[in-house]
Amino acid sequence: MTQPASPRTPRNPTRRQALALGLAAAAAPFTPARADTAKPIRLLVGFPPGGGTDAIARLLAERLKDELGTQVLVENKPGAGGQLAAQTLKASPADGSTFFLSHDHTITILPLVVKTPGFEPARDFVPVAGFATFVNALAVSGGTPARSLAEYVAWVKTQGGGKGAVGVPAPASVPEFLVKVIGEKYQLDLISAPYRGSAPMITDMLGNQIAAGVGSIPDFIENHKAGKIRVVAVLGGARQPALPDVPTFAELGLAGFEDVPYYGVFAPAGTPKANLDAFSAALGRVIAQREVHDRLTAMGLSVGLTSGTQLGAREQAYAKVWQRIIAASGFKPQ
Repeated sequence: MTQPASPRTPRNPTRRQALALGLAAAAAPFTPARADTAKPIRLLVGFPPGGGTDAIARLLAERLKDELGTQVLVENKPGAGGQLAAQTLKASPADGSTFFLSHDHTITILPLVVKTPGFEPARDFVPVAGFATFVNALAVSGGTPARSLAEYVAWVKTQGGGKGAVGVPAPASVPEFLVKVIGEKYQLDLISAPYRGSAPMITDMLGNQIAAGVGSIPDFIENHKAGKIRVVAVLGGARQPALPDVPTFAELGLAGFEDVPYYGVFAPAGTPKANLDAFSAALGRVIAQREVHDRLTAMGLSVGLTSGTQLGAREQAYAKVWQRIIAASGFKPQ
């Protein structure tokens, strides 16, 4: 005997029933396609928790998990300016399970200043997407009387004959080269004090253990707004929307640092294009969310998605600029 059709799934639905079924399907939660939704994605970060890069990664990871349909776990691999994280990425399987969120220092600068970094970006990595640019800045601790770059220079000249230490988040980094240029420009005997990331450097600045530091605006902005440290000058060709009252170094007579660094995501070489495209598309959707965009902007980032190809070209152009600056400084790869 023929069984009657289920009333929930009629064999020959009426037009009204078909419309109802279509609306139900459209209202169902969207689950992004991924080969293995049970396996979490690792998002490597080359600096310790508490710094600007870590905060950015955790904000994005929280939203990426919904877009990718799986957990996105931030894994901090601090040390050597991101070198350990880059080496970890190189050794990771190229299966779409591991990505590296990095700024310019690890990908561009390290290969120029370290003889054997343990990785070669063009060979070992593939750019996935860029999502922001930012600028570095000079900040002074609350224990100094300086409210401007000129006041900082004058203050240093009263301290031990113009000698002073300036914190930088990593040795042989853009901030370290900037310290050298500032010292030469204003005839100061400034010595870089390298840290393992921005978080411990800022801790020492907050404790007045070091009078000044050079780092990214995302590293400084929260404490600057709280009045605990003071950003006195920024790099780049224009003042930053997050710090409109802070002049650029170019305005203050120190030109040549208008090319701004970048943030991007990289994967091991050989990662399937489908995985790269899926991550890039998900990242684009995340940074387009108003709350995420506003929070990143408030951190001092200029937000916008660029393709992997564009990120790779940006990295190569940035490397050429800094290769000239590093060579002119007399620095020899270590």
